[in-house]
Amino acid sequence: MTVFHGIAARIVETPRLAVNILERTADDPATPAEQTVVFVHGNVSSALFWQEIMEDLPGDIRAIAVDLRGFGGTEALPVDATRGLRDYADDLHATLQALDLGAVHLVGWSMGGGVIMQYALDHPVRSLTLQAPVSPYGFGGTRRDGSRLTPDDAGCGGGGANPDFVQRLRDHDTSADAATSPRSVFRSSYVSAEYATAHEDVWVESMLTTSTADGCYPGDSVPSENWPGFGAGRTGVLNTMAPGHFDVSGIVALDPKPPVLWVHGTADAIVSDASFFDLNQLGKAGIVPGWPGDEVAPPQPMVSQTRDVLDAYQAAGGHVTELELEGVGHAPHLERPGLVRRALLQVMGYIGSPHDPAPPTETIILKSAD
Repeated sequence: MTVFHGIAARIVETPRLAVNILERTADDPATPAEQTVVFVHGNVSSALFWQEIMEDLPGDIRAIAVDLRGFGGTEALPVDATRGLRDYADDLHATLQALDLGAVHLVGWSMGGGVIMQYALDHPVRSLTLQAPVSPYGFGGTRRDGSRLTPDDAGCGGGGANPDFVQRLRDHDTSADAATSPRSVFRSSYVSAEYATAHEDVWVESMLTTSTADGCYPGDSVPSENWPGFGAGRTGVLNTMAPGHFDVSGIVALDPKPPVLWVHGTADAIVSDASFFDLNQLGKAGIVPGWPGDEVAPPQPMVSQTRDVLDAYQAAGGHVTELELEGVGHAPHLERPGLVRRALLQVMGYIGSPHDPAPPTETIILKSAD
């Protein structure tokens, strides 16, 4: 595991499983919860992806990044997908309890955004930062209002994973010799074409920690009479976000409502209103044959769904800040680290607080290209 200078990994034993976390070695464990931020990664990744932003946070903030089950150095236990993302949220809660932490600031990326929304439904939090989050209605198979297209969530879940990509994860393939290699998927789907970094090997290493054991990635599937011929299964990562298992739109009714920061890029290939990881979008584009049309299998408007739920959250008394980044892909914290860092510190209440050594006069610019 490649950890940067000033960051260390350790195992936290919980009653549920052994969890790997990353911490900054100079951070004070006695830092109060209002100055503690916990980062939760997304699918096919790990805590390693958070290291740059952890390094860049002020020294009086405690920064922790958690590996979810089946990723990074955390135990690869099976995931009960019928609970949605609750296995992960419960693991996170057990980890924070083992660290003697109560309500903290949570940052969730992609699937991790769904994890922290579920966490907020079950436990108090200080703020939620949702980076390129999965829709509150799950991944695939819903209309804009969140209603399911089919009762078996056809086209969703484990059956949608590319078998060659899964095999390359098993083989720990670091090449870029095929579009389905993890490195190629990172370049084409995680970031925009303009992104350049000296740390690509670390990000690919992170992807390759994904467990493909039974009950982990991608998960099972069941036959379906509906196009494209399979429905969501009951175990494994991808099935946790099938709409029949996952719906966190109930955050609208939270009381009290933590402040929310929503960060997303306009060039996101994974979470968008025309995602090429959505089987219905692939069918509409003619890539998957036999698509039955928009009336039966419309692509999921993921970003519009998130906006609708967050608009309702704000209308119900919550505070939402949106940072939309033009031309940025699925990993804004890698492509626009300065803007994401600043927006995070603002939602944490750090900017302009007594802890801020040089309170700036300007505020973050929304919908900016950095």
